[in-house]
Amino acid sequence: MNFKNKKTAIIGIGVEGISSAKFLISKGVSVSILDKKTKDQVDKEYLKQAKKIGAKLVLGEKYLKDLSEFSFIVRSPGVKLSTQEIKDVIASGANVTSQTKIFFDLCPCQIVGVTGTKGKGTTSSLIYEMLKLQGKDLPAGRQDAYLGGNIGVPPLDFLDKLNEQSIVVLELSSFQLQDIKKSPHIGVMLMMTSEHLDYHKDLPEYIESKRNLLRFQDKEDFAIINSDYVASRESDVLTNGEVYQVSREDEIRQGCYIKDGRVIISLPDGAFNKKTIDIIKTSDILLPGAHNLENVCAAVMAAYLAGVSKQNIAEVLRTFKGLEHRLELVKEVRGVRYYDDSFSTTPETAIAAIKAFTEPEILILGGSSKRSDFKELGKVILNSSNIKAIIGIGEEWIRIKFEIPNTKIPIIEGLKNMKEIVREAKKLAKTGDVVLFSPACASFDMFKNYKQRGDLFKEEVGKLK
Repeated sequence: MNFKNKKTAIIGIGVEGISSAKFLISKGVSVSILDKKTKDQVDKEYLKQAKKIGAKLVLGEKYLKDLSEFSFIVRSPGVKLSTQEIKDVIASGANVTSQTKIFFDLCPCQIVGVTGTKGKGTTSSLIYEMLKLQGKDLPAGRQDAYLGGNIGVPPLDFLDKLNEQSIVVLELSSFQLQDIKKSPHIGVMLMMTSEHLDYHKDLPEYIESKRNLLRFQDKEDFAIINSDYVASRESDVLTNGEVYQVSREDEIRQGCYIKDGRVIISLPDGAFNKKTIDIIKTSDILLPGAHNLENVCAAVMAAYLAGVSKQNIAEVLRTFKGLEHRLELVKEVRGVRYYDDSFSTTPETAIAAIKAFTEPEILILGGSSKRSDFKELGKVILNSSNIKAIIGIGEEWIRIKFEIPNTKIPIIEGLKNMKEIVREAKKLAKTGDVVLFSPACASFDMFKNYKQRGDLFKEEVGKLK
């Protein structure tokens, strides 16, 4: 790919935007970074890095005014392709690309790509840890593993370190997948439900963006699909790769599933038979939550296809604790366990978290809108026998509350900050209870993002004695 002699713009000054600028400038390209934020609104660290690498900045409301002057444009994930100025330059013949597209074009080694509505980070991290452990058993340089995309670091940051024997695991969002024209060697399609409808024009557009993960595979590639969800299951028609299914509900002929408390790989053996590989007891898996068994099956299948041994797969499952803000045990205080699940920004993830425990639960629910449907969450709450109390917060709480009419579960409302929320949870909880912070909503009404929300929760829980 020849970048030189192209007037280049990068839209978005976040982590990926700075990464793209560093990469292109290292190749001798003159780069301008465009962002709607003013100089006062941009993170000072990004301003410092942009200055250090010699990138020109175009900031403020009119940041796209002169976009037509650029022939090569790198779009950061949060920038919509439907933005009128971007549509105009595409129509005029400009090359509008992304870091993900550039990486796929230049990567010299195999890529394992993971997408889905939820579980991407956990599954990607499991696969990466399995590949890393396997790599220790191989001769030097045979297989070094890298983790990037939405998790880890932007992939262009390590592109120059890769060789043909390397292997890369990428966590990929619908934003990153919506305009790619290449698919990974191993594509992992997790559960798909409604998400990001504040970004995509509708659910079909969101699903079709995700399906680009498999759309450009060939017969030498592998597609791993969660068959427990219709939108995921029906994606198999798009790939030319060999399809493996994963399920925690059904026995699979080719893929990975849960049966009798065990994780099992199943492979065809002749026309009608199959052979099975017993990987591990589910009781030996450290990662909490029944929903995570879906992610475990997907990671096991991907790692197995990438050449990881049964022993190394099982070892990682015995020791992997999970990711920060994903059903993370923060602290146990006077016999009460406090869990940070701030990454839960949809009803589906909150439902999974609720079902992960049998102990009495004090739920903390609510946040800003993602246009989610809370009907099913309401049903789960009403039918649950172990929800002890609910603390409702944020602008979406009123919509969640609407779905649990006449409930006898005690409800606490009107709390204004995390200190008040955690203090109230402590008052409600008794020995043996679980305090579950799984908002089911975005965070932007009260917090900067889900990470800050989770960090504040952990900070206040940490103060409890």
